Amino acid sequence: MLRKLASFFVTFFIRALVGGTLIFFINHYVLPDQTSLNVGINVASLVTSGALGVPGVCLLYSILIFQNL
Repeated sequence: MLRKLASFFVTFFIRALVGGTLIFFINHYVLPDQTSLNVGINVASLVTSGALGVPGVCLLYSILIFQNL
């Protein structure tokens, strides 16, 4: 039981770390400087990317694009 819990937290932390770095690189290197399509790196975005992984990052950008229509 303890091993499953530790494994869950390790994978969650790794996904959140990968998601945060992916958001950072998309905001700074993929999108133009004067755009309003930047996802902030905060607790909500890290929890979303930690729970869902890379599809969570895609979900955050999809929500942001939908709001700007």
